[in-house]
Amino acid sequence: MSASDMPDELWARVLELGAASAALGFRDLCCLAIASRRLRRLSLHPSLWSALLSRDFPSQSQPSSSSQQQQPDPKSLYRTKFERHKLRMAEARRRAVYEAEGRVVACRRRLTELEESMCAEGDRMKATAQELDSLERVRRASVALNVWQPQVVHGRQKQLVQQCTVPVDSRLSALHMELKV
Repeated sequence: MSASDMPDELWARVLELGAASAALGFRDLCCLAIASRRLRRLSLHPSLWSALLSRDFPSQSQPSSSSQQQQPDPKSLYRTKFERHKLRMAEARRRAVYEAEGRVVACRRRLTELEESMCAEGDRMKATAQELDSLERVRRASVALNVWQPQVVHGRQKQLVQQCTVPVDSRLSALHMELKV
């Protein structure tokens, strides 16, 4: 017995079981409808589309039996609900893209702030290193003044020591600590 020899009742039952068990979806029914006239007629049966409608859109309540005379056929109702669902999903994807773009912009802004902060910190470190170098020279000149006879010390070293108004050793240790941090 071939598939074309099967009675319509068996085909209808196979389609109903497929729709009820989620083995047959709306795309499958639409593909069957274009396969032959007989399958088109069988795939348009309202019970199949009602089963798909209740399976694919369970949260949406079905209209009461009193308003069924004005209700469209289940396939049209399925198509309408599917299109609405497709629009909602597209809108949700757009929202997700907008949110992701917003996060990217915020990350870029934060990255720019961090880069500016790093540049400022680099400038501070350069200034600290220069001050450290100057203080090292002052300390060496001070040591030279204390160790050697003042007559032997050159005027430049004496001038360096006199220009320094802060205690050299304490400032040196503070600058060393700052560079380590």
